[in-house]
Amino acid sequence: EFIAQLPKNHEVTIREPGIRGVIKDRNGIELANNDRNYEISFNLKEVLDYYSKRNKDLGDIHNEGVKTIDEVVNTLLRPRLAKYGLDRPEENIPGLKAHFNTHGGLIPFTFRNDLSYDEFAIAAENNISLPGVYIDVRPQRQYPYGALASHVLGYVKQWEKKDIPEGFKHYVGDERGVAGVERTLDEHLRGTEGIRVILRDQKGKTLGLVDNKQRNSGAEVRLTIDAELQFLTEKVLRQVGRAAAIVMDPHTGEVLAMASTPDYNPNHFIPSIDPAQNRIYHENKARPFNNAAIQNFTPGSTFKLPTALVGCLHGKANLQHDCVGYTEYGKTKIRCWKRWGHGVLGLSEATQRSCNPYFMQMASVIGADNLIAGFEQLGLGKKTGIRLPSESRGIVPGNSSWRRLHRNRRITPAISGMTTIGAADSEASPLQMATLVSAIANRGHLYKPRIVKSVKHPTRNVLIPNRPKLKLNLLRAGIRIEDLEALRHGMWLAANKPGGTAGHASLEDLEVAAKTGTAQTTDAGLKTNIAWTVGFAPYENPKYVVAIAVRRGTSGGKVA
Repeated sequence: EFIAQLPKNHEVTIREPGIRGVIKDRNGIELANNDRNYEISFNLKEVLDYYSKRNKDLGDIHNEGVKTIDEVVNTLLRPRLAKYGLDRPEENIPGLKAHFNTHGGLIPFTFRNDLSYDEFAIAAENNISLPGVYIDVRPQRQYPYGALASHVLGYVKQWEKKDIPEGFKHYVGDERGVAGVERTLDEHLRGTEGIRVILRDQKGKTLGLVDNKQRNSGAEVRLTIDAELQFLTEKVLRQVGRAAAIVMDPHTGEVLAMASTPDYNPNHFIPSIDPAQNRIYHENKARPFNNAAIQNFTPGSTFKLPTALVGCLHGKANLQHDCVGYTEYGKTKIRCWKRWGHGVLGLSEATQRSCNPYFMQMASVIGADNLIAGFEQLGLGKKTGIRLPSESRGIVPGNSSWRRLHRNRRITPAISGMTTIGAADSEASPLQMATLVSAIANRGHLYKPRIVKSVKHPTRNVLIPNRPKLKLNLLRAGIRIEDLEALRHGMWLAANKPGGTAGHASLEDLEVAAKTGTAQTTDAGLKTNIAWTVGFAPYENPKYVVAIAVRRGTSGGKVA
């Protein structure tokens, strides 16, 4: 009978989170990695049990007049920690009592996560004399370059109690991605959990390690972006405030830079965001968490490019039109930006001068149904499928999604005409426009845009290969190469010859082709413009495609 009452040793199973995979740019620069975090944590249930055994007259800790858990920690542990120089300076430990009431001993309470290596060594050496105290080296996410590429990378959030499976008495969960590629590739980035089983005596002292399954790293993610180009792009955008930009390789669909301002610092969320900083972010009306590069903008005259491509698909590249300064739809006149007109223009000159009536006439010639189908064939009005969350699909007036929202409206010739100049309900993202311009730049190949170059797991090899995906060959679809060259030449004229709207995009030592757009819109009740410029360079052998959209810009030609 007495033998049965002898205190027995017991095993404690500890779950350790895996090591999150590293995210690198295309050249191997680490944009998201893990810092070594030396921690002291408490299993508050073990601490309380040990204290109760030493003081059997205490009874239940929840009874009135009995010491609270924070008093137990202050009495039992902190004097010993202070002896080794490991105590915290605060008199009270914030959140300890609430943590115990919520989690008991299941989730360890982090007492300190800022130990130096020397402090960690001292703590590890003396841990055997501290019941309920655990010393650990835990990986913690960090973003070495702060806000750089924050909308692409995203950030991680601490795990929650609902994530805990049954069977553990001591559990530490994995961080999970909540934005950017941290979210879309979360499954690949998470490492394999580690399990430690330790033996402790009846007093809570560690006797030894029974079993140890090592935790492992998640996959390495290699992005398509170039960190230097990303830095330069963001630096430029901050001059105008709210803007978005894409820099793309036209021959692969790889996004070399994706920027959106304002942005945020993902390090602010590690290990959890300060309430004051969180309030600053969420009260910011400019929406710093919004990745504008994959969100809708009114496209303005940049939509004349897909109109031209659809016209070429239907054999109308040789269209000539006499611009008299307006187009009539019944009693309604929609004016050209040049009120006295451009005179007779072909495709190249109409693109150079951004003539509204010319492209409205193109819509009339090919018909509304062909215009809508052509826009969708070019990827407008639908998501590109890039591996980022919250991508917008854009709006093509008259397509199926538009009809669901506007059941009582029909497509009139005027709406089709307005669509060609990026007005009416038209919307597109900078990413969509960069993808489309890439097909013009590379002479006919429409690639699916990519932000992830490859994903390689340390044990499961390549999970996502480095492979471009061609979505549409415009030449095989019916566009003649000479017609495509006429459109490319029009973009060259726009940047390099008098009368072009993109003169500010030209460079002395490099031939640039470009197209501007100025979309009239409202912003927070204020009538204003969205300024666009899309383009590529060098002209003959393009290396870069760029798409820029600026909110509250005066015009595409002056700002973007």
